[in-house]
Amino acid sequence: MIHLLSTLLAVWLGLAVTPSSAQDPLPSWRDGPARQAILRFVDTVTTPGSSGFVPPPERIAVFDNDGTLWVEQPAYTQLLFALDRVRALDPQNPDWATREPFKSAIAGDMAGLAAAGERGLLELVMATHAGMTPEAFQATASAWLETARHPRFGRRFDSLVYQPMLELMSFLRTRGFKTYIVSGGGIELVRAFAERVYGIPPEQVVGSTIVTTLVQQDGRAILIREPKVDFIDDKAGKPVAINRHIGRRPIAAFGNSDGDLEMLQWTTEGAGPRLGVIIRHDDAEREYAYDRASHVGRLDKALDMASARGWTIVSMKTDWATIFPGTP
Repeated sequence: MIHLLSTLLAVWLGLAVTPSSAQDPLPSWRDGPARQAILRFVDTVTTPGSSGFVPPPERIAVFDNDGTLWVEQPAYTQLLFALDRVRALDPQNPDWATREPFKSAIAGDMAGLAAAGERGLLELVMATHAGMTPEAFQATASAWLETARHPRFGRRFDSLVYQPMLELMSFLRTRGFKTYIVSGGGIELVRAFAERVYGIPPEQVVGSTIVTTLVQQDGRAILIREPKVDFIDDKAGKPVAINRHIGRRPIAAFGNSDGDLEMLQWTTEGAGPRLGVIIRHDDAEREYAYDRASHVGRLDKALDMASARGWTIVSMKTDWATIFPGTP
């Protein structure tokens, strides 16, 4: 009877009590300080009687997407999607042939796009992602993911997710955590594949948004995405968005760039045990090697702060035995 009560209590607390718990929960992670820090933290916050025990409702873990859960080089996937959308919509917009940044996008002129700066790229995304319902946009994004291929790896973008991070998210969920994506990318784009690929439902996706308005169309109430920025979920915006959408301060945060610095800082400055993790891209052979000087996913200030803040740095080259599913 005592054993039965203990088992039921462990289940309620979110502990793994199945036979599979004896198996390695992180088979793609090599043994080392990073893996040990993650396992030690999880044991601390999920073990009843531990001084750092955290009740299941408070076990919130947040993950950046680009560069943390899937590949972000040579350009953000959302930008590549937007460029393809520009070409698809070009016949309906003849003025784009002489109007930047659309002219450069149509010509594939990356230097011209870079010269347009963030404002120009934002204009590109707004024009190609609006004028439809959220459902229609997600269907368009899903159709693109079916056919688009990464320029280096020749694989679907949603297959270029990091196997070690898939294992980590699954492991956390078996230990009573709720996992959220907090991305600078568009919320509807991530929702188009997050549940299928990551096991994260749409209501647990936080991202950048454009203005969405309720309109009456043929006697029906529908939502329409407008070409106006609503909220950019990046840098200092991430803690704001977490508070707005989740309503709890996470106890664990995972990122890979300076765009995640404030999310890592805000998460780890909370009371009790905290875990901040930075995924460092240092494997040019299996993926990419970049940090301080990169135009995509720049990791500079957060890297300098990591040691003083006690954040764990994960080396792709050293800590991961596998990068993508089905590959070494």
